[in-house]
Amino acid sequence: MNVKYDYDVIVVGGGHAGVEACLASAKLNKSTLLVTLNFNMVANMPCNPSIGGSAKGIVVREIDALGGFMGKAADYDYLQMKMLNTAKGVGVRCLRAQEDKLRYPKYIQNHIKETKNLDVLEDEVKGIIFENDMIYGVILSNERKIYAKAVVLSTGTYMNSEIMVGHSKVSGGPDGEKPSVGLSDYLKDVMGFDLIRLKTGTPQRIAKETIDYSKAEIQLGNVEDEGFSYETNKFKLIKDQEPCYLIYTNEETHKIIRDNLYESAMYGGIVKGVGPRYCPSIEDKLVRFADKTRHQLFLEPESYDTNSIYLQGFSTSMPKEVQEKMVHSLKGLENAKILKYAYAIEYDAFETYDYTFSLMTKKYKGLFIAGQICGTSGYEEAGGLGLIAGINASRYIDNLEPLILGRDEAYIGVMIDDLVTKGTKEPYRLLSSRAEYRLLLRSDNADFRLTEIGRNIGLIDEDRYLKFKDKYEKINKILDILRTTYLGETSPINEALLLKGYERLSSGVKAIDILKRNGISYSFLKNYVSIPSDLNLDKSGEDEVEIIAKYEGYIEGERKEVAKFKKLETLKLKSDIDYSLIDGLALEARQKLNKVKPLNIGQASRISGVNPSDIAILIMNLKNKKI
Repeated sequence: MNVKYDYDVIVVGGGHAGVEACLASAKLNKSTLLVTLNFNMVANMPCNPSIGGSAKGIVVREIDALGGFMGKAADYDYLQMKMLNTAKGVGVRCLRAQEDKLRYPKYIQNHIKETKNLDVLEDEVKGIIFENDMIYGVILSNERKIYAKAVVLSTGTYMNSEIMVGHSKVSGGPDGEKPSVGLSDYLKDVMGFDLIRLKTGTPQRIAKETIDYSKAEIQLGNVEDEGFSYETNKFKLIKDQEPCYLIYTNEETHKIIRDNLYESAMYGGIVKGVGPRYCPSIEDKLVRFADKTRHQLFLEPESYDTNSIYLQGFSTSMPKEVQEKMVHSLKGLENAKILKYAYAIEYDAFETYDYTFSLMTKKYKGLFIAGQICGTSGYEEAGGLGLIAGINASRYIDNLEPLILGRDEAYIGVMIDDLVTKGTKEPYRLLSSRAEYRLLLRSDNADFRLTEIGRNIGLIDEDRYLKFKDKYEKINKILDILRTTYLGETSPINEALLLKGYERLSSGVKAIDILKRNGISYSFLKNYVSIPSDLNLDKSGEDEVEIIAKYEGYIEGERKEVAKFKKLETLKLKSDIDYSLIDGLALEARQKLNKVKPLNIGQASRISGVNPSDIAILIMNLKNKKI
């Protein structure tokens, strides 16, 4: 098809995936168009106004380390910042910020307006321009065609979306917005994609002044010197952060829910889509965890500029009159005014076997997908996918190899590998337990893992790269000093060690071995070791020195496991293999292998339903050159 292209890249949808995709594309010098239903809803937070959390907080740091924008926006004007899992190992620690629901998206919208190479169009995409297996642009609501070399679909929860409360089901998008109607049918009926139906939901919003906080437990922030972005240098003191509060459901709450269970859309037969396993509705919690007498709920502020309080953990699709009873049964909320009722939302998403590790669809070259359309849930997952889709759409245009992150390189890599290799029938959520190399994928070292990649792609500028290099040169020099410095019985550190419950040093001990002891921090140890002043680090840098020292044996163990795994990745598999013809493979393995079409033995070994005996058969066939 001979066409005159209007843009290099068109991004459809302005949620968290679309934001990262269009910004990455524009920053990589691709003329980019963002098509969105309502620009005022770009980067909207229709559910909890928070960024980060378990595993997700590490993803935000990875987005920043690669050159994405979510971390900077999250640090701009947050309500509260917390480091989670501080009592657990460093592999699962991560940041979570309570964001301002109004200021966070406005900050991003202003950034989009100021970004070069990026135009915005408020319209609805109804179809895709294609010929054979090539994409050439999009078709708008008025049949207008806009041509582009690559298209990124990041439609969030809008495709054929329906809002459900009780036995009521109406066509609608999140936060009262219009749904995207027509694109789903075009993708299915015209382009031949298989779509699945997924569900998510959101709880009530409560008027702040109608809550009795004396019956709740205050939950304060615990971080005032760290953020998601490695470039942030201005933080809020804990005393200036907004508190959240903890309350619990009770037997009265549970009785109301059980008595009205089949009034909910979920249990009344209205919901057809599959909901998120790790963020269930309150009625689902009661059914699945029937032995529990109470469930945690959090009262979380939504903005400095509103009186709206988010009732975290109370998502439901009960009728409004039942929701009133449920809310008023909670301690402290007896007289609460509901500003916004909870609802469930169903929407269309792609089958995971329809796209590759680059997030380009298998059927059509130049068509990429990102965010909840990929089968995920969560702002952070969407942001990570959007960034990769934007990068790879740009690299596709330049005939460059796509960026594919390994499971040992990033949680983003874990997520994409899980989706493509294992698939999902429910909204996928990242968890630290999904990563087998958690000590390598820490929150503190996302820059170490990914900044070089971001620079090579073109998203990290030289000034930031030089600061990154300087930081790690200092860290390595400090570690060398700690490995070669011995402290003995005459060292002043002995008096301080006694106060910490340790015996005096009787002979020379390496400083790094002292740092490995419980309760010994680098900020303490450096006072007794000759560290040159030009090796001074900020708190995050000092924390990294400490983590590397304390966990170096475990980290090295994980690196050896990665090396073993990489050997399986070198055993490549052809894309045209018909696994149904390979003798000895189990029937389920044949079906799954033909659906996923793994790139190598390593990927094949991670497919659900493919067992070690099947992998042995594949390796044998490879050695005998039968496949």
